[in-house]
Amino acid sequence: MIDNAKFQLTVGSKYRIRSLESRDKPLISQGVFKGYTAFGHDDAICLELDDSHETDSGKIRVIPAHMVIALDVLSAAEDKEFKEKDEEASRYFG
Repeated sequence: MIDNAKFQLTVGSKYRIRSLESRDKPLISQGVFKGYTAFGHDDAICLELDDSHETDSGKIRVIPAHMVIALDVLSAAEDKEFKEKDEEASRYFG
């Protein structure tokens, strides 16, 4: 089981995100996480769409965080910055 306190979205990881599109169906976005951005007063997720999106492949989709219904981790890239902070903390507190 994943330690929830240590889970975060990492740049370079591949995700499938279901977000609100309409009342009847979600918008499914699949691709590589590029980072966060501001969308008005909200935070948003930036996802580079993969080949499953055919003509939109390679485009960046900005999804407001409050619109996300579910997020599947397809492949996780190692977050070096997070790992370094975790190792540093264990030196002082572990």
